[in-house]
Amino acid sequence: MDNDKAISTLNNLIETLRDGQEGFKEAAENVKDSDLKTFFNQVSLERAQMVGELQQEVRTLGGDPENSGSTAGALHRTWMDIKGSLTGRDDQSILNECERGEDSAVSAYADALKEQSLPATLRTLVERQFSSIKQGHDRVKQMRDAKRAVTGRR
Repeated sequence: MDNDKAISTLNNLIETLRDGQEGFKEAAENVKDSDLKTFFNQVSLERAQMVGELQQEVRTLGGDPENSGSTAGALHRTWMDIKGSLTGRDDQSILNECERGEDSAVSAYADALKEQSLPATLRTLVERQFSSIKQGHDRVKQMRDAKRAVTGRR
């Protein structure tokens, strides 16, 4: 893989991570359950650390790292704001939206790992981060399902 392709792949992941970082930060600010608030803040910080790792790799490759999230992520957060104001920002709705966002992150990482010529050192880093992303996704889904079982809401 040439450096430009590697830089592009990493910058796409940086955008995805920034979206998650901001989304989880916003979720933490709006949930009522203190355990959810703690979890969302923790995941937001983890995403920030992942961004830093990828930005360093982009610099090592001679590129300029992405410094913001995607337009789609900003639109998703805006939709969460609108939906939140309509639904009273209940924890169930926030968990639903977080799971949707995590689906996007899982997909972005799966796509990045399809890049056959991703250098081994970068592949190892992306695989490690992907594992963390999948764990976060599964935890959000588990919490969403548990909350749904208690409230009976979708």
